[in-house]
Amino acid sequence: MSVKIRMSRGGAKKRPYYSIVVVDGRKARDGRSIEQVGNYNPMLPKDHPQRVQLNAERIQYWISKGAQPSQRVAIFMHKAGIGPKVEIRNAPVKSAPKAKAQERLKAAADAAAKAAEAPAAEAATA
Repeated sequence: MSVKIRMSRGGAKKRPYYSIVVVDGRKARDGRSIEQVGNYNPMLPKDHPQRVQLNAERIQYWISKGAQPSQRVAIFMHKAGIGPKVEIRNAPVKSAPKAKAQERLKAAADAAAKAAEAPAAEAATA
């Protein structure tokens, strides 16, 4: 059995509230959990002390038993000083231009460099 520490969504429509739970990895997101080990309320300001609440003792217990935290829970644990820093996996790079746009930008930069070199070369020979 693969045990995970992940978030289970609750709350009303457009007012999310998440419970951080220990659950069998094969269960549904909001399915039956083994134990609740924390809460996350994204509606509170980022610096509010009740935005993320974790039971560090129980989380350490479950990790010692082999539970794997989800990426978001691992980030919460690192910020709370419970776990190591986590590299963000599969982070989309939406702002980067596509391949053809990068080629056009490179061509424009090369043309601008050549245009800047031409007056400088004429001035050096004159």
